[in-house]
Amino acid sequence: MSTLRTITGFKERLAGGGTRPNLFEVSIPTFPTSLGITWGQEEARTLNFLCKAAAIPGSTVNPIDVPFRGRALKVSGDRTFAPWTITVINDEDFKLHNAFLQWQNGINKLENATGATSPSAYMVNAYVDQLGRGADAGRFSTRNSATGGAVGNVGIRPLRRFKLYDIWPSDVGEMALSYEQDNTIAEFSVEFQVQYMTAGEDGDQNGLVIR
Repeated sequence: MSTLRTITGFKERLAGGGTRPNLFEVSIPTFPTSLGITWGQEEARTLNFLCKAAAIPGSTVNPIDVPFRGRALKVSGDRTFAPWTITVINDEDFKLHNAFLQWQNGINKLENATGATSPSAYMVNAYVDQLGRGADAGRFSTRNSATGGAVGNVGIRPLRRFKLYDIWPSDVGEMALSYEQDNTIAEFSVEFQVQYMTAGEDGDQNGLVIR
């Protein structure tokens, strides 16, 4: 028999008032510089500001159907991770757009289809931080934050950090141009392939950490 639920009980369960999808930060601290890409601390901080949309990648454990006497027993198969897509606001020097195109070109060159063959030469890690808005959002960490955080080596610790391992850009999307697009700023999307991810307060644990 179901227990009567009340708005007061719901309020008590909604910790922090709920997370907000517009309070986030994306960070790619390093690019595969062996491919000739210019990517330093300034570029990484620019991405912190100009990445306007992202997502926490979904994961799927695929089922395997094992037939038995007219029925199917569903057992677990392999885990797969969906591609990760970000949307970036374009700046007038095309700094970020050029960096992603150079990254792609290092994997597969436009003129002759050659490129890096070792995965470690073109894969890097990325972070998605879920930020808070209340008192808990002010929890400070004295370690160097991957997000750049506040001044110096002190950054705001996110509510949850997702670390995406060994990503690489499979698609740099088009940048739409039109005489009819008034009062807008150009933007583009980048789709990355993701090997796996971890989640926790710092995202650096070897496995999924729920706290």
